[in-house]
Amino acid sequence: MDITDMNAVRQPIASARGLPNAHYTDPAVFDEERSALLMAGWSGLAVASDVPEPGDAVPLTFLGMPLLLLRDRAGQVRVFYNICRHRGMILLDAPRKIEGAIRCPYHSWCYATDGRLVSTPHVGGPGQNTVEGIDKALLGLTEVRSHVWMDVVWINVSGDAPAFEEAHADLLARWAEFDRPLYHGGADSRFELTVECNWKLAVENYCESYHLPWVHPDLNTYSRLEDHYHIEAPGLYSGQGTVVYRQLKSDAGEVFPDFEGLDAKWDTAAEYITAYPNVLLGVHRDHVFVIVLVPDSHAQTTEKVHLYYAQPDTDADLRARNTAQWKQVFEEDIFVVEGMQRGRHAPGFDGGRFSPAMDGPTHLFHAWVADRMMAHRGQVQAAE
Repeated sequence: MDITDMNAVRQPIASARGLPNAHYTDPAVFDEERSALLMAGWSGLAVASDVPEPGDAVPLTFLGMPLLLLRDRAGQVRVFYNICRHRGMILLDAPRKIEGAIRCPYHSWCYATDGRLVSTPHVGGPGQNTVEGIDKALLGLTEVRSHVWMDVVWINVSGDAPAFEEAHADLLARWAEFDRPLYHGGADSRFELTVECNWKLAVENYCESYHLPWVHPDLNTYSRLEDHYHIEAPGLYSGQGTVVYRQLKSDAGEVFPDFEGLDAKWDTAAEYITAYPNVLLGVHRDHVFVIVLVPDSHAQTTEKVHLYYAQPDTDADLRARNTAQWKQVFEEDIFVVEGMQRGRHAPGFDGGRFSPAMDGPTHLFHAWVADRMMAHRGQVQAAE
């Protein structure tokens, strides 16, 4: 994308074009976006509920990087590179409970759950577990900067983004009422969808309600297009809200317990926001959901979906129905985002146009991408 294309994306919505095809189809542009969009700021990696107890550890791959999500002995969630500081061997290749230390399977170097290197057997020769030049205090696991909010484990790979509380101060203030313990529904409240599209298309679709009447006809019967409003925070997040939220009820008329102390507006409202770059969030009076978009490649995305409740014990049948309901909604979007991905291989497509009335949240996301890419390319050129 040259400077002309960038400026076309950043124009006011009535005259703007969308991102060019290369941002969805070109692996080289995907590599640029890794640095400019996904590693420079705060990206979603996983959820803290993936490691509920001290010692729980889960190996993950994010943007090709081998990472290790774990909860240390003190209960703190941490993210490390999943490699030994000796020869770069992968430490864990499957989830497990760390009972003692994290042991490298290659030469048995061992690490505590807080990342400290605690043992280097035979490093100085048979029976010699220390040697000059190998300072254990300097060779702990390399930690990736992380923060937990809404149970999402956010990471800043570059290490130089503003503090999470500063970077997302506006969103934290908007949803301060939901900054409280959230209880993951468990095994029946998580699922994954593998979608053959670029991750940005999943964001773009989630941001807007324009497609509801045609893609989500069941949802549109009670939360109609005209019941929705835009949520727009340039450079930070965007999405949609509805003034009509219908609680799920059991056959006996029971509902999930509400979060206590919410403003009365949440009796009938719900909001759905993308926190740039890759975390989709939804809040309701009685449950919350999180979707972490994992960009597997320029043309494939894994959507990791988790549902949360106000109390730790909720009705299992009602939870299962809620999960099934949301899974249906998110599956209904698959043909749309995959269709747009295929459409981006049409050489004559120039990025498309935006409806000034309906596409504001999506346009803001495009403008954010263009701004970040221009800044990144400027830094690269300056360094050269």
